[in-house]
Amino acid sequence: MQSTVSGALDAIYRLCIWASGMAIVVMTLIVPWGVFARYVLGSGSSWPEPIAIMLMVIFTFLGGAAAYRAGAHIAVQMLTANLPPGLQKAAAVFSDLVMLAVCGFIVVWGTNLCIGTWGQSLDTLPWMPVGMTYAALPLGSLFTALFVLERMAYGSMARRPLVAFGEPGADFEGVA
Repeated sequence: MQSTVSGALDAIYRLCIWASGMAIVVMTLIVPWGVFARYVLGSGSSWPEPIAIMLMVIFTFLGGAAAYRAGAHIAVQMLTANLPPGLQKAAAVFSDLVMLAVCGFIVVWGTNLCIGTWGQSLDTLPWMPVGMTYAALPLGSLFTALFVLERMAYGSMARRPLVAFGEPGADFEGVA
């Protein structure tokens, strides 16, 4: 069972890495085009800014989910590192429960936001529903919640070869 769950979560992790990576690459190509069109060609394009903002949201929420699984998220451990081991474990469980609550809130209300705004379109991109621009919020939060549950059930994944790519002691696991 654990290997099936782990395999599915590995696939989600890869999706998060690739989607957030592609979002940042495409964004770095779009933004210079907007600057070039405005200041060199003398006619600004209306589409680069909303697309770049949408890509930044994708990068933030899907990249954040991947960073959580890899243990690369921001964590202030000054207080918890000085607690006795039993309290450290309790603080970790409390932290995971708060993460699940926040993820659940964003999944529910983010989904409602997507559904509620799906019939609207952006002025600069009339073919794109507004709800689509918000879709990374509930999706990234759902993935983060799955990674939190994985951590609670199986422990940290930060040292697995797939996650710890390039770190000393981590064997390379090829990406299919």
